[in-house]
Amino acid sequence: MHSPVPKLIPAEVLLLAYRSGVFPMADSREDDEVFWVEPRRRAILPLDGFHCSRSLAKVLKQDRFRVTVDADFGAVMDACAQPRPDPEAGGESGTWISHTITASYLNLHRHGHAHSLECWHDGELVGGLYGVAFERVFCGESMFSRADNASKVALAWLVALLKRAGFVLLDCQFMTGHLASMGAVEISRDQYQEMLARACDKQALSSLPQAHAALLQASEAASSSPGKLIAQSFTQTS
Repeated sequence: MHSPVPKLIPAEVLLLAYRSGVFPMADSREDDEVFWVEPRRRAILPLDGFHCSRSLAKVLKQDRFRVTVDADFGAVMDACAQPRPDPEAGGESGTWISHTITASYLNLHRHGHAHSLECWHDGELVGGLYGVAFERVFCGESMFSRADNASKVALAWLVALLKRAGFVLLDCQFMTGHLASMGAVEISRDQYQEMLARACDKQALSSLPQAHAALLQASEAASSSPGKLIAQSFTQTS
């Protein structure tokens, strides 16, 4: 027997929602219904306020991971959808990334508006993130890590690539301790709407994959590793 085909949120509906400050979530992996969320308090990561610690800068300079863009979007989504340890509950937490959401973002990826960053070590996918891009906005959806610092490296690369591509707004949706430690701040819904409107006024200079290719070319021209270029672009703090 064939598995039932998941429902699909049309790409144009997803983009309209994001441009309005709204995004979908589900109650579980198997739930075929979604609900639409507009947080009262929104987490964003100012691109000039990214906190790159000395330890992270060291990892970046070592090029411990090979970082790619859109090399395996589906694998990143599947990894992000896996249950996470939940210390408070004494077990694992569920996921809001349902099969419907996965299928919808795979479709959005095919339309060129959803992107992933992958961290590879010895040929294995060990970390990454994915999100939605439109105009000069990138909405981070989820990240995962199977190796120390992998998700931090992915986020550092994302910030560097967004700046290179001319993006101005990195939406993190909900605040976490992990994001706060890297420079994320909370703003009101009204403040977010104002920033969103300004960011949607113009197109970005380039796409995320184009910015990635340009960074690799720049590192080759400078006879330096891409990780070193990224680390040097951030103000190092302890």
